[in-house]
Amino acid sequence: MSPFHGKKVLLGVTGSIAAYKSLLVVRLLVREGASVRVIQTAASKDFVTPLSFSTLSRNPVLTDLVDAGTWANHVELGRWADVLLIAPLSCNTLAKMAHGICDNLLMATYLSAICPVVVAPAMDEDMWRHPTTRANLNRLREFGNHIIPVGNGELASGLFGDGRMAEPEEILGFLKEMVDRNGTAGRGEKIGSRDLTGKRALVTAGPTYEAIDPVRFIGNHSSGKMGIALAEELAARGARVDLVLGPSAIQVETEGVTVHRVVSAEEMFKVSMECWPRTDIAILSAAVADYRPVEVAKEKIKKTGEKLTLELTRTTDILAALGSAKTKGQLLVGFALESNNERAYALSKLEAKNADLIVMNSLNDPGATFGYDTNKVTIFGKNDLELSFERKPKQQVAKDIVDQVVKLLYA
Repeated sequence: MSPFHGKKVLLGVTGSIAAYKSLLVVRLLVREGASVRVIQTAASKDFVTPLSFSTLSRNPVLTDLVDAGTWANHVELGRWADVLLIAPLSCNTLAKMAHGICDNLLMATYLSAICPVVVAPAMDEDMWRHPTTRANLNRLREFGNHIIPVGNGELASGLFGDGRMAEPEEILGFLKEMVDRNGTAGRGEKIGSRDLTGKRALVTAGPTYEAIDPVRFIGNHSSGKMGIALAEELAARGARVDLVLGPSAIQVETEGVTVHRVVSAEEMFKVSMECWPRTDIAILSAAVADYRPVEVAKEKIKKTGEKLTLELTRTTDILAALGSAKTKGQLLVGFALESNNERAYALSKLEAKNADLIVMNSLNDPGATFGYDTNKVTIFGKNDLELSFERKPKQQVAKDIVDQVVKLLYA
């Protein structure tokens, strides 16, 4: 039976082009056995009609506090729902939620709700990155609300970047994890198991850049999304996390996560080694450059011929270094991105680096490498552990990985 069977979901839809995705959210929830009611703001009706939502939800759509002389009881709505999902969450409604502005039915219901509140933001990249938006999102987190990460891709402006509302399947997966773990909880309660309370975790994420001269560098296409998802999952389960993040455009402002920004492999190594003695769990997901130039030119290298020869030297192997320094009770997880002989290389890495788990993904799997919001992994461990997973959003991949960490930690 679906975990949504018999659950009551109140969906708030605000004024955003992403409102069309909310139709599929309703369809998926109803198909899973949930009872869905929809509240639309006035602006959202410019994008999707109430008739569409009422048809899919099989319930009348609510839009106004007073309709034809009848009062919409927002207090009753807030107590009826097992979860209040606002998707899309526009920049305007985000600001209202952060400051308690109660000027429509959705806001009145939000302020009355005693159930968990989950939001899926949707806005253009410049709005998403504005300091006011960041501050408002932090206020929502402080209030105990749960924020589904935005996606990266084509935006309504025609630009490409962060700010896309999560896909309907990702939203459903986020809600499903909530129900699977805790059933329901009141606002302000942490959703999910707190099985890592009191633990310290170290996560490396993103690429490293190895300077050639003041302008050029050796690097790769890693976005840091997988490592950030891991850091957020660890923090959600109670751990205090040190996130050592290479050059990445993603801003991380998650409660319980301390971000250490670095550029080079050597900087990442030094910070990781500083954190390791106080760490219970380390997950090294960063795509660290294997080589760096022996010498870095002080001035920009000019074109002087058809060829340029660089002398490279190995960077420090962070996974091996932490494995050598590992003490009893510490867990070490490494990543292996391979293009051939994937399983053999992952298993050899598990043994050679003194790791407890190796998470392997392949360049041959579509939608599972750098820059994507999804991943497909196989987890290898000692005693012939081998677990393969289908491609799924990186937030759900992070849960799968942390689940295995917890099993080892308390074995």
